[in-house]
Amino acid sequence: MGWHGYLALWCALLGAVALVGYGRSLAGATREQRTLRVRGRIERVRVPRHGGSRRGGIAVVVSYRDPSSGSQVVVTNDGEHGERGEMITAAWTGREIGVRHPPGRPHDYRFTDRPQAGGRGLGPPNTALLLMYVSLVVAASVDRGWPWALVGVCGPWAVIGVCYLPGNIRDTRRRRAALESMVEVPGRIVAVLRDVTTDAEGSTSTTITPVVAFTTHEGTAVTAHCDRGVPEPAASYGRTLTVHYPADDPAGFVLDHTARRRSTRSDVAVNVVFLALVAAAAVAGVLLL
Repeated sequence: MGWHGYLALWCALLGAVALVGYGRSLAGATREQRTLRVRGRIERVRVPRHGGSRRGGIAVVVSYRDPSSGSQVVVTNDGEHGERGEMITAAWTGREIGVRHPPGRPHDYRFTDRPQAGGRGLGPPNTALLLMYVSLVVAASVDRGWPWALVGVCGPWAVIGVCYLPGNIRDTRRRRAALESMVEVPGRIVAVLRDVTTDAEGSTSTTITPVVAFTTHEGTAVTAHCDRGVPEPAASYGRTLTVHYPADDPAGFVLDHTARRRSTRSDVAVNVVFLALVAAAAVAGVLLL
């Protein structure tokens, strides 16, 4: 059997995976759909220890109501409980976060920043379809020449870009408006976290994460990781700085307010240039067929 036969078997296998995945999603039987999701409330926040690790995020105590029993449940991501789902990088008392767990296993809980319902579990079938498409594009490029690679890769990207651009423009306008309306308050670096990792070759790398604490005009005390915007982060412990945050969501705070405003001005232009280049490559591929 030649390589075309193996390609057909490969595509048939991927197609079967996609069909099973979409069928399970329609039947509501995927893991994402079966997972119970409830809204939790942060009851207590522990300020990270200076010099500690960012692993596990900010330690919080969360309460939520168990939908099966109706009782109040209190859980945490601190101590022996370790990492629990998505890392909570911004916390304050009263903040709502998502808590999810499999049916009948409330102690196997995970936290998420998004309290709303999850997806439909379409990741595996979508990935199978993508792999099938890439395989067919590669096969066409080998059999009929490299212009098929331009058409097969850049053509869909151009279509996706055309569909994505209007939403990107609206999102950019919203971000600009949000940046303009942000509230300014003083903040302080209350800890600097340090994580050292070693790769397979024995090389080490160090990640420095400052932790900022600030109080909103409404009196909400916020503790959050700062992934960017702090000059010389390793020596920033105890430093005071200015924090800008949206009035409706302190987790969206920024420290480099001016730089963020500059970056939003170039977002749409970069996407338009990328779309033009991809579309030009697709058209060139069609002309060279």
